[in-house]
Amino acid sequence: QVQLVESGGGSVQAGGSLRLSCAASEGTFSNYVMGWFRQAAGEEREFVACISSIGGNTKYSDSVKGRFTISRDNAKNTVYLHMNMLKPDDTAVYFCARKGVGRTNWIIASSYDYWGQGTQVTVSS
Repeated sequence: QVQLVESGGGSVQAGGSLRLSCAASEGTFSNYVMGWFRQAAGEEREFVACISSIGGNTKYSDSVKGRFTISRDNAKNTVYLHMNMLKPDDTAVYFCARKGVGRTNWIIASSYDYWGQGTQVTVSS
């Protein structure tokens, strides 16, 4: 059973930065696309960013493009989300996830089969 554990969330003022980490428990981490999603209170879970298995291809939602950067370190079985210029609208629980084999759409939640427990990010104005 794959376990994903996020860390790095917290409270920050608008304009600030945070780095989220997601550590995977199993050794085939480098074979999979990894993604970050977020869910604000009362809202549906939404795509934030994803990264290919060796890191050469990334995708971002329009709302975070230019402010957030996804990266991975396969030697550490870890994926990161570097968040800069944070806004109050970025407040949400952030989840990392592993995309299932053969799922072709990288930006929808249903393509991902393993999820972390989430980490809260709160941005105050």
